[in-house]
Amino acid sequence: MSDRHRPLPKSAYRTALTQQLLRKLHKAISLPSQRGDCLRQLFTDVALEVDDRAKGSWILLDWTELLYGQDAEHLFVGRKCFYEVLAEHYAQIPEDAKPLLPLFVQLWTQSFASQIFALVFYQWLFEIPTDASDGLLRYTTAFIEGASNIFWIDLLGNVTRFHSLYHYTMEAALSSDQLNKFPLQSRRELALLLARFFFFYEPADGLDDFLSRFPLVPGYNGAAADVFVIELTDQLQKVKVEPVLLHYLWSAKALKGKELRVTTSTRLKTALFSFTSPGGPMYPTRPVRHAAWDTLDCLFPVGRQPRLVISLLFRLLHPYYWPGSFWNFIVTVITYIVTLITDTICDAIEGMLAVFLRIWYRIVPGGIDNNDDHET
Repeated sequence: MSDRHRPLPKSAYRTALTQQLLRKLHKAISLPSQRGDCLRQLFTDVALEVDDRAKGSWILLDWTELLYGQDAEHLFVGRKCFYEVLAEHYAQIPEDAKPLLPLFVQLWTQSFASQIFALVFYQWLFEIPTDASDGLLRYTTAFIEGASNIFWIDLLGNVTRFHSLYHYTMEAALSSDQLNKFPLQSRRELALLLARFFFFYEPADGLDDFLSRFPLVPGYNGAAADVFVIELTDQLQKVKVEPVLLHYLWSAKALKGKELRVTTSTRLKTALFSFTSPGGPMYPTRPVRHAAWDTLDCLFPVGRQPRLVISLLFRLLHPYYWPGSFWNFIVTVITYIVTLITDTICDAIEGMLAVFLRIWYRIVPGGIDNNDDHET
């Protein structure tokens, strides 16, 4: 048995934390008028980072040395939020999760209920034995809904507070042994969810490994790359946060060389081209347009000139953008000329300095040698 799945000894600090979670869920059920506020506050508390004071008091010192032979600070590298501690606790001590499940069932229709469930049970959901999976469809559906809402919270804020939730889910879902016990519909929705947020949470250079282990998605024809691109194009239409959209566009260059169906390739090309012109329906900013052009030229170098002509024709349909485009052209030209002149002057100064130093090193040693010969 690995250290990760070895049962944890009882801890008063973790027990108090789980009791607090249980108490707040009971409060949300007993106070219907305050249910929304209670769950919203509970979600905030669970998602909070563990501060230094809390680490010092309940960082699990009573068992880390026993299991890992190291201090707690090393064990808590990368585990910074309360939900990560709770998720590992319920996965390794599933008996403590049983009192919570009926409470979540009563709260499914409430906002933040599925998000809280996804945060504290994401490890438990993948690691519970198959014979104890009664109501697994209900739990997986709530988990996928909650995880999707959580990832959108990160995306809209351009933060990665819930990266550990995504990364763990991705690694677990790409393991056929753990995913096969899920209902067929849940496998499909989970795979598509991972595809939509892959570029947001994971480095683009890991795409090949992700696609090589990507599960088959019922109802989709084509390879894993086709499924991924379909979800990516849908995601691009929904992202409205400029830094995130730029990140998606630059990361999409990792698709270069991937074999796609003609319809999928056309879909990707159309989605990227929609960001290259100002105005509706996307109303992209200038940095987004430039990033879309760069990615489009990288993935589809053939046909670059016709695309430029078509883009110019579309630009003519928006005369109110002409002054800004003309001003940007002037600024770009002036910047290029100033940069060219500056680089030329710097190169000339460096060349003159190099010649001077070369002459200097030739003269000085000769003078020293002549003096030595004269003294001799």
